[in-house]
Amino acid sequence: MTIGIVAGIVVVVLIAWFISMYNGLVKLRNNRENAFANIDVQLKQRFDLVPQLVSTVKGYATHEKETLDKVTSARAAAMNATTVDEKVQADKALSGALAGLRISLEAYPELKANQNFLQLQNELADIENKLSAARRFFNSTTRELNNACEVFPSNIVAGMFGFKRAAMYEATESREDLNKAPEVKF
Repeated sequence: MTIGIVAGIVVVVLIAWFISMYNGLVKLRNNRENAFANIDVQLKQRFDLVPQLVSTVKGYATHEKETLDKVTSARAAAMNATTVDEKVQADKALSGALAGLRISLEAYPELKANQNFLQLQNELADIENKLSAARRFFNSTTRELNNACEVFPSNIVAGMFGFKRAAMYEATESREDLNKAPEVKF
């Protein structure tokens, strides 16, 4: 009779442990999805701001059509992305296009002095900073999920229920570009 009670207690403890591991993995997956939802909110704000910025710039830089077209195309692609991976890739393309726009604007001092442009530029910089913070948080939650999917014993439960290693949000630039000091010209 005591062996039966001990065996029953062991079974109950194992079931409780199993449920706890599963629930922990679900919470980590949901935290990651929530973190990406935060990125999505910032991307939506950026998508809404980009047409205003492009319209303002068009008034001053009509011959920079190619750069503006890249920004517009990248924005459209980003808005049409449906999966997390598609949104990550589209956001990288839009970030690159916006960087190109910022570089081409250096040739237009009168545009940089325009009050509307300055306000839009400040808002875009603010959104980019918020996006950067949201991406760091997303990577943090992804790291927690990946750790739980790979360390013993939670990797057993993760494998049983299809929890897998998730992709991090990586920089759009290559490692070589990130290690180079920026060039400043006067």
